[in-house]
Amino acid sequence: MNPACTHIVDDDEAIRDALEWLFKTRGVSCRTWPSGERFLDVWQPDWRGCIVLDIRMQGMSGLECFDTLLARGCQLPVIFITGHGDVPMAVSALKKGAFHFIEKPFNDHDLVDLVEKALAADHDRQRVAASRETIEARLATLTQREREVMELILEGKYNKVIADELSISMRTVEAHRSRIFDKMDVRSAVELAQLLTVLRT
Repeated sequence: MNPACTHIVDDDEAIRDALEWLFKTRGVSCRTWPSGERFLDVWQPDWRGCIVLDIRMQGMSGLECFDTLLARGCQLPVIFITGHGDVPMAVSALKKGAFHFIEKPFNDHDLVDLVEKALAADHDRQRVAASRETIEARLATLTQREREVMELILEGKYNKVIADELSISMRTVEAHRSRIFDKMDVRSAVELAQLLTVLRT
């Protein structure tokens, strides 16, 4: 898995250099890109971290770059750098899923704080995705009958009721319940229900 990185996309070399210096002094790993086109040329879907994107650039604008990233399924948090007149556009980007925007001239510490929040948000997203994959892998080990029993367990039904509904013995239900708990790595129906809520978020 790639390490988290803050990608600075800005067509102003002086700003790129200043932001790169700022982030590195605060221990934030970063890379700089001179245009939206250049960034899109190299962007990979498994990248982790966040993007600091200037809203107005020569050639492709920050908004156009953002729209292309969304179309490609990019889930990295995006922080827009905006001028005063760009705030309505930035608000529109927020509605599309941008993480935040910061208006020029901005306080260096405010920007770094925003980036650190964005990096934390991406880390949380990755953690949830990893949990989801783990849970789905456990579910895949269940037999069809175990899935049927599990659904009835999640409905809060007692073993006797489950046995009657599935026309099997109580002993068989108990054996299925035990195997379900082992495979899903839980100790109770409550834990099982809590585990599966991850898949519904």
